[in-house]
Amino acid sequence: MSDTPSTPGPDDPDAQPDDLGQLGQFEEIVGAETDRDPDLAVIEAGSRTLRTQAGPPKGDGVPARPADPEADRALREVEKELYGRWPETRIDPSLDRIRALMDVLGEPQKAYPTIHITGTNGKTTTARIIEALLGAFELRTGRYSSPHVQSITERISVDGAPLPAERFIETYRDVQPFVEIVDGQQGHRLSFFEAMTGMAYAAFADAPVEVGIVEVGMGGRWDATNVIDAQVAVVTPIDLDHTDRLGATPAAIAEEKAGIIKPGATVVMAQQPVDAASVLLKRAVEVDATVAREGMEFGVVSREIAVGGQLLTLRGLGGEYPDVFLPLHGEHMAHNAAVALAAVEAFFGIGSEHDRTLDQDTVRTAFASVTSPGRLELVRTSPSVLLDAAHNPAGARATAAAVSEAFGFSRLIGVVGPSGDKDVRGFLEVMEPLLAEVVVTRNTTPRGMDVDELAALAVEVFGEERVRVEPRLDDALEAAITLAEEEDEYAGAGVLVTGSVITVGEARVLLGRDR
Repeated sequence: MSDTPSTPGPDDPDAQPDDLGQLGQFEEIVGAETDRDPDLAVIEAGSRTLRTQAGPPKGDGVPARPADPEADRALREVEKELYGRWPETRIDPSLDRIRALMDVLGEPQKAYPTIHITGTNGKTTTARIIEALLGAFELRTGRYSSPHVQSITERISVDGAPLPAERFIETYRDVQPFVEIVDGQQGHRLSFFEAMTGMAYAAFADAPVEVGIVEVGMGGRWDATNVIDAQVAVVTPIDLDHTDRLGATPAAIAEEKAGIIKPGATVVMAQQPVDAASVLLKRAVEVDATVAREGMEFGVVSREIAVGGQLLTLRGLGGEYPDVFLPLHGEHMAHNAAVALAAVEAFFGIGSEHDRTLDQDTVRTAFASVTSPGRLELVRTSPSVLLDAAHNPAGARATAAAVSEAFGFSRLIGVVGPSGDKDVRGFLEVMEPLLAEVVVTRNTTPRGMDVDELAALAVEVFGEERVRVEPRLDDALEAAITLAEEEDEYAGAGVLVTGSVITVGEARVLLGRDR
């Protein structure tokens, strides 16, 4: 049985300078959480040293803190100012403020064509695949996604990479005077998400990009991103989430999400519940939009498990694409891939103006390059540690199926740290058959679910003997890794960290993926 080494503390004579630096940064950030937006805060510095921080190669597009102290200080100041605004989870159903901002900025969102993405699950991965495909065809792309996994700069990408910290700061300072003008004209100040959206659209126009890939924050109709007239509207699978804001049924939620479908656009629609599909199709008819439906006009023809991902044959709007390697796990990722491919085809006019496929080799090269941090991401081996940002029952079902299919774990330990405003019981019930034991914890933000309440729910679902409580995420990770290594017979044991994008982002840093 492996021994768990002690974790060096500030007074530990065995502590090395790097260890002390990580500990100091971690404590500083945790202590500063009260000054930051509780809905968005993600740890940006390491904590204690876990026994192994080995993992797959870097190159996933998740930036670390700036190495230059002055740039880091300036970025923290920008973050503080942005986080001081209304959080993005506080919704005021109006586009007046963002329209006013676009007006004083000179309508930057009209400077380039766009692909607009809504849905409940799969938006960010779909956006990243679209970005990879368009980039492979030598188009300059701008991608706006949320929330971020580790760094706020992830939200705005140009040419497939997050804005460098210095450019992010410049963009904020360029937009800031105009934001303040709108603040003074409106009933209340622009929200965090509205200000970020203005920054993204301005950054894309300034680059300039040739196509914008824009993911809604929540819903669609009243989402701040919805000041674009996208020629392609993508709707990933709709399920129940944010029901207090969007509605209690798939049909009600679809009413909000259908708001991104604009006159004359092409709608690329993933497989949907029947009532949600009806709403989306009705909206398309009303605005004379063209519809491409997964399972009808495009889809997944076949898929085989492969080392590091899966081998797909996809049917696009213009024909089949065989032998496409996707380095992501799970059937849901194959469907995301099909939706993304159809969206890019629609953007190029395939299926309407042109009856042909995209260049097959270029498509294969693009798919092979795709990454999606925090989505069934393997960040460590011996034992294997997977990170997955699933945070609702539908996401949990996809994750559970993918883990069972792609990984031969003899025993899987869960580390679960959800937000308190989610269907946590439903999430745990889906995960229960997959997990031998669960370590319940919370992330560093006040939005994280109270660990005692979470433990009580977990005991009801898993039984007391399968639940362990560790209020701090670093302790929870250490405990789960120890459980996974406990006995030799469990040589194939692993750890799954899940429940929240914030929890996954913090775990990613704690496991050394920020360096």
